[in-house]
Amino acid sequence: MLSVAVLGAGGFGGALCAGIVHGHPSLELTAVTARSDAGRRHDEVYPRYGVPLTLEEPDADRIAERADAALVAYPHRAAAQAVRDLRERGLKVVDLSADFRLSQKAYERWYQPHEAPELLGEAVYGLPELGHREEIRGAELVAGPGCNSTAALLALWPLRDIARDAVVDIKTGVSGAGREATSDTHFVSVADNVNPYKTEGHRHVAELQQELPDGIRLSFVPHLLPIDQGLMASCYVTADGEPSREDVQALFEDAYRDEHFVDVIADPPRTGDVRGTNRARVHATVDEGGRVLAFAAIDNLWKGAAGQAVQDLNLMLGLPEQEGLE
Repeated sequence: MLSVAVLGAGGFGGALCAGIVHGHPSLELTAVTARSDAGRRHDEVYPRYGVPLTLEEPDADRIAERADAALVAYPHRAAAQAVRDLRERGLKVVDLSADFRLSQKAYERWYQPHEAPELLGEAVYGLPELGHREEIRGAELVAGPGCNSTAALLALWPLRDIARDAVVDIKTGVSGAGREATSDTHFVSVADNVNPYKTEGHRHVAELQQELPDGIRLSFVPHLLPIDQGLMASCYVTADGEPSREDVQALFEDAYRDEHFVDVIADPPRTGDVRGTNRARVHATVDEGGRVLAFAAIDNLWKGAAGQAVQDLNLMLGLPEQEGLE
């Protein structure tokens, strides 16, 4: 058994990481950390995951004594130093934050000065379905993609050679905003309400710009829905060559034919059909005006965060990619 620690296991994404690793047939969960919940049992804070470990204050030396690898589920900026400490002690790391997804220039444009720029050269973007699988297999540090960008990229990737511009319309559940409620994510604000946010530039668009070919013009608008988990990317694409419905469907079939976690379906997807799974369901068609419509549904805490992190960790550790995720 390979030993794994989860840092930030008190948050939604980290708690699910702990739950998945705890149930994984080839991994042993040896440490879970949290700050505000330190001293409490994980299964007291999150009974549904059944993790019988006590949350402890993060300490890189103690973690390194008990773990071969770690999943770091901290917010951006807070993750960088923790990742540095773990890498200095030889652990393989999957980071769920934004800290290692982008170049230093792009990161500092969208976030803040980087706390560990010396590690950026070794970080691999952790979306296997976009051609990163072999890089991930050989990586010591993998950056888990953002939930919004995961769904958007899966919807746009098969169209990358024909797309001229795309409007990316994201609908997402409240759990993507994290465990701590704010004035925007409090139940009273969210219930019976839908609202767009960060309409003049969302940070996750930087990942699309990085992964897609230069020259595709992107508009990216997320909307907060009154649901806890689930994410839908609806992409409206102007494409070269006036492709037919059959043309775009063939592109999707070719792109994802061998992908275990991506289902190409005949009808538009629904978030309820992927809830609690690491699957993405995608669909593409062409409307009467000739615009390509591409959709991807994921669970934002699974394929958008914790499930994808374990998928990456499986690859890094030489395990079957889907192990522990079915």
